[in-house]
Amino acid sequence: MNFKDQSKQKAVTFSYDDGVMQDIKLIELLNKYNLKCTFNLNSELLGSPGALDRVGKVIAHNKIAPNDVKHVYDGHEVAVHTLTHPNLTELDEPEIIRQVEQDRLNLSELAGYEVVGMAYPCGGVNNDDRVAEIIKKNTGVKYSRTITNTDSFDPQKNLYRFNPNVYHILEFDRLMEMGKRFIELRTDSPKIFYIWGHAYEMDYSKDNWDKLEEFFKLISNRADIFYGTNKQVLL
Repeated sequence: MNFKDQSKQKAVTFSYDDGVMQDIKLIELLNKYNLKCTFNLNSELLGSPGALDRVGKVIAHNKIAPNDVKHVYDGHEVAVHTLTHPNLTELDEPEIIRQVEQDRLNLSELAGYEVVGMAYPCGGVNNDDRVAEIIKKNTGVKYSRTITNTDSFDPQKNLYRFNPNVYHILEFDRLMEMGKRFIELRTDSPKIFYIWGHAYEMDYSKDNWDKLEEFFKLISNRADIFYGTNKQVLL
């Protein structure tokens, strides 16, 4: 894990899905607090307009344009989220490989570097050992994040089914509690605090951006913490 090269045993990393326009505001806030994030994109959906019916209102779900990927996500990491966001557990092996590897190749070209990370798309049961093994053996992906939260900050052996810690603003009390616990943690071995979500969820409430900034203020600029992208922390 690269963060050990920084002579720090604790690392914080973020992961946001779907490549939506709200990522631009999120990145401005991340940069303000010197935080790093991995953004998981569906290359065949880039540039498409959309909306979601959430919390009793319509939420914009417009995708970043393909030609904007390189400069929008500059300083952070672009990663795979499959071509079109299917549930991989419901697909056969050739289609799993196509959805993952072609997305990786497309995004590598757009980003200007080799993309090696991934987050599984869809809610519910969106990954299993079969899918993880297919990805490991047949694609250039080196790690992939699930949506199964864990209370543990310990490094995980299976990077192809890597479990995060907390679902950002939608679990705000848990986010702040775990953040305070991580800050207070004293350790002689590597520990990782991994936060994930979708930037469009910030629009569920007018208070969400303020809440996220409150967390950023809490967790950022600590002398004993390394702040990196998923790749920098996990590989």
